[in-house]
Amino acid sequence: MSSETLESFVDGTTAAEFLALKPRRVLELARAGDLPAYPLGQGVRRVWRFRLSELAAALKQIPAPALVYGTPETRYRSKPAKRSAGSK
Repeated sequence: MSSETLESFVDGTTAAEFLALKPRRVLELARAGDLPAYPLGQGVRRVWRFRLSELAAALKQIPAPALVYGTPETRYRSKPAKRSAGSK
């Protein structure tokens, strides 16, 4: 065996804690191919495993604006003024 240490795999819960996401969201992203993951099994209910170094590397490749939901136009759009009860 080589002298380098092998990185262990982690489950979806540990990956979710690392990414500050819910475990369900991590599994959705893994199924969609948006996160580096390793499915174990052939059936519908697969077990997914992750490497934290690969998740960190994947995050570094995402452009900063893509990490925020929406666009600046939709996030900072001013709300319509409320009408008072007496005006039509």
